[in-house]
Amino acid sequence: MAEPSAPRGSLLVAGTTSDAGKSVLTAGICRWLARQGVSVAPFKSQNMSNNSAVCVNPATGDGAEIGRAQAMQAAAAGITPDPRMNPVLLKPGSDRSSQVVLLGRPYANADALSYQDLKRELREHVLDAYDSLRAEYDVVICEGAGSPTEINLRENDLANLGLARSRNLATVVVGDIDRGGVFAAFHGTVALLEPEDQALISAFIVNRFRGDAALLDPALKMIHKFSGRPTLGVLPYLRDLWIDAEDSLTLEAAGPIAAKPAPAGVAPLTVTVVHLPRVSNFTDVDALRLEPGVEVSFTTSPRGIAEADLVLIPGTKATVSDLDWMRSRGIADAILARHAKGGAILGVCGGYQMLGHTIEDEVESRVGRVEGLGLLPVRTAFAESKTLARPTGHALGAPITTAYEIHHGVVEVFGGDPLMTAAADPASNALDGCASGRVLGTLWHGALESDAFRAALLEWVAGPRPRSGAEFAAARVAQYDRLADAVEEHLDTDALLRLIALGPTPSLALLPPGSARRSAW
Repeated sequence: MAEPSAPRGSLLVAGTTSDAGKSVLTAGICRWLARQGVSVAPFKSQNMSNNSAVCVNPATGDGAEIGRAQAMQAAAAGITPDPRMNPVLLKPGSDRSSQVVLLGRPYANADALSYQDLKRELREHVLDAYDSLRAEYDVVICEGAGSPTEINLRENDLANLGLARSRNLATVVVGDIDRGGVFAAFHGTVALLEPEDQALISAFIVNRFRGDAALLDPALKMIHKFSGRPTLGVLPYLRDLWIDAEDSLTLEAAGPIAAKPAPAGVAPLTVTVVHLPRVSNFTDVDALRLEPGVEVSFTTSPRGIAEADLVLIPGTKATVSDLDWMRSRGIADAILARHAKGGAILGVCGGYQMLGHTIEDEVESRVGRVEGLGLLPVRTAFAESKTLARPTGHALGAPITTAYEIHHGVVEVFGGDPLMTAAADPASNALDGCASGRVLGTLWHGALESDAFRAALLEWVAGPRPRSGAEFAAARVAQYDRLADAVEEHLDTDALLRLIALGPTPSLALLPPGSARRSAW
């Protein structure tokens, strides 16, 4: 079989389960190709996540909302994210309903059953978005959603084999061996599919293996014998990997994130983040992990509220419901007690709105007026239209160039001090946020990724401290390179390139393990 001189084509990365590693593998492949000069874009037909990002729609110039994982993958590929990379985004507001975002803008609200009917009209938009990217880039690496073997949802599938069959995409299935049962999951994934879908499953990839990969050789040969499909490689467990995640599965343990030791003579600083049931954009706190001596933990109880140096209430897709949850768990009372003792509190977006006096919501919860925690002199009224923006400005005397806004809530400030100037000029009268004593609130996500502002916030919390010099942007790029290095070192990249260029060819799917030549194309 002739080697492609340069890759042009596409590939679907599916997974045995959610959180099997689809997002990171897609990012790693995108980064690996981009480092070799290949024009590559990520694509995910349908995403369900409250962790989103704001980009610009190139067709209209308006702000657009996509899954944060796809924005991360675009950054790994070295390109600007746009809504075609995630044409359908579902943002759960409860266990039964979600807001449907189409090409970056709110489109409808749907429950699980009505969404199955809605898929029929979304399908054309999904395929148009994919075709547009495929015409613009040499390679499009698609990420599936959940498992491709959701047999109850296969008829109207948009994100997995429905897409793969409509565009004849070779599909690789990644499984997380750290959770166990990966080979049964590989075999079951193929066995439960109808023959036309089985023909698209071309290879497996084992993810998150700890130890000597040679120990897996007998299993890799057996799964090849049973399924007729090779395993393209075994990716190691990459410790301390942090990239923008798609959902909050990684937060479920609500334990502390490993912190770098504090410099000599500098006291450690603790940050407790309230893990709301419908938390959104929890990646706001990722940048704090870079700071030596800063330990971040998540809580679903009053534990840690009083003792922390800073308590952070993050964004949420269900502001009123999550405020009720905080009250039912005793967290709200713990925050009020903390405030009475002068403890530092920061609210971001929905968390900011909760800290205010009142919330008028006829959009998300439709319950009308509710009382907030009353710690900031602000009132919030929810609007039907969603604000999507990429502001820049200053806060606490430091520049902010990394912020973005995603919210229905319109906040009116009637007291306190302004927190952020929403312009490059610190004297601007266009303001966001509010400061009152030891309580800060802002609608701006992503502000902590601006290194100077993050340092200023820590000084506001704990007093003067040496600047660490941590650079968030450089650290993030280093994570992308770790993924690309793992792809290059541990996967059969020649076989991967054939799948991208040639599609799900039976002769490739039946190659014995290790027979594909590893060489530069």
